[in-house]
Amino acid sequence: MTSSDNALGEFLRASRSRLDPTDVGFPAGGPGRRVSGLRREEVAVLAGVSTDYYARLEQGRERHPSAQVVDAVGRALRLTADARGHLYRLAGLNPTLPLGSGHDLVHPSLLRLLDAFPLAAAYVLGPAFDVLAANRVADALLSPFGEERNMPRILFTHPRAKTVFAEWPVVAGATVDALRLNEGRFPGDQHITGLVAELTERSEEFRRRWTSQTVGALTRAFKVFVHPEVGRIELTYQTFDAHDAPGQQLLVGTPQPGTRSEEAIAYLAAMTAPA
Repeated sequence: MTSSDNALGEFLRASRSRLDPTDVGFPAGGPGRRVSGLRREEVAVLAGVSTDYYARLEQGRERHPSAQVVDAVGRALRLTADARGHLYRLAGLNPTLPLGSGHDLVHPSLLRLLDAFPLAAAYVLGPAFDVLAANRVADALLSPFGEERNMPRILFTHPRAKTVFAEWPVVAGATVDALRLNEGRFPGDQHITGLVAELTERSEEFRRRWTSQTVGALTRAFKVFVHPEVGRIELTYQTFDAHDAPGQQLLVGTPQPGTRSEEAIAYLAAMTAPA
């Protein structure tokens, strides 16, 4: 089966492959263990289901598990809250959020809010992590990437990404995890599926991270930029969901008061201020 045919099974297989048997009370792998992580029968024991039933889940022959089974499997696989929610959506047990025709349009009130952060980098992301709107500081931070405004495409295809993002592996991993989470929240969204297909073709690093099947929401994060004009900038980001526009998120990055990063942000704000 292709990835879209059996997304639930692929997620289950990848999740059990990351678990060390000793983490869940089984003996360490020996000569007879031919798979990384847990075996199917071990997950079945932990979840309290038959090995045959769990095998059918992974193989795509069982597509309508109950909420109790999904919960038990999630606990057996030690899934995080984000990953467990993703598992529910793959099993068809969580309602998906509708994306209206204007899901890439930013409400005027949200646009005005961006300007309320004159000494912070503030921008609005769409479901596929396009920068839909940004204040002057955020535009200045992203200026090394020219006209490109899709964050996954920047991270995995732009030649300056690993220079500007000083902690590129952390940012790249979090972005892929969040993109997969959105793929589950908005199944069939052509922008997300098209982006994934493009980056899978263009970037071996993206392909490797995507096939790991890890998921996670964008939350509070520490990011380090190396800007060509002002040097190193350290920001703490907070993420807020736009509840009246499913899939849109407001990200605000602020520097620590009294630091060189605050001075650099103030310089970028002054440099980009209207004449």
